[in-house]
Amino acid sequence: MTAAISPTTDGTRASDDLERVLGAIEVHIRRQRRFAMEPGRIVVPDADALSLVYVISGSVRVDVDGREHTLLTAGDVLVAGGTATALIPDGVASVLVSELELAESAAQIAALLPEIAYVRGFDASEPAAAALAQHLGVDADVQCPDRQGDLVICRMMATTVLVSVIRAWTRTGCAPDGWPSISADPFLDRVVDAIHADPGREWTVGSLASVGAMSRTVFAERFRAVFGSSPASYVTSVRMRSAQELLSRGHGVSTVSRELGYASDEGFSRAFRRYTGMTPSAWRSAH
Repeated sequence: MTAAISPTTDGTRASDDLERVLGAIEVHIRRQRRFAMEPGRIVVPDADALSLVYVISGSVRVDVDGREHTLLTAGDVLVAGGTATALIPDGVASVLVSELELAESAAQIAALLPEIAYVRGFDASEPAAAALAQHLGVDADVQCPDRQGDLVICRMMATTVLVSVIRAWTRTGCAPDGWPSISADPFLDRVVDAIHADPGREWTVGSLASVGAMSRTVFAERFRAVFGSSPASYVTSVRMRSAQELLSRGHGVSTVSRELGYASDEGFSRAFRRYTGMTPSAWRSAH
């Protein structure tokens, strides 16, 4: 995780891959709490969650699997997934602990993330996101009433902070060579590039297999093994994210439907509602 990133022979491709990964991130919140920590108070994030820890003030020691790992100070960030970590204050400290899970549409991103990563000086490299992180969640020792819309707003804020952390992590040179190839397979990467470049095309398993220079059977098996979903499901998720982006820009439902290759507005609306739980018109109004 501390390996320096090597200069890429294709800077545009690396940049495109990063944009694609960041754009695909969508999270659900399990818990978001701010802890006022004093000596003797240990906070243990859920090891099954994707945990984002931001040190608001003071400093904390991070223990991984029972062993002292590193010391984080105010403005530093920790991201951990599937790893048992414990936060031990070095004096008095305040931390945000955001326990997240990736949405189903972004499940493939989990394989790209390290089990544990640190970004030191996050407040200096990403000041806007760091300011946002200080106001995420609720005080762990105080019961705060829910307000209408809180869940949606908090999810968007948490996504923004996580995306900013991952971007900062890549800038510090901690990402492995070649990161973030979305599949670590140049042939599958070629397929993913084609889907994102033209999500409205009538993609079939056969046409996608041709792009990846594979047989239909080999392609379908390899794709599912890497992404955890069928090619058709992946195409749909890319279309729906493209639809959300277009709708948020104010495009009409019919325009978006045609842009994404749907034969009718009704067919597009049904697909969109299955994916988001909302009609396109309602989603556009809400965003």
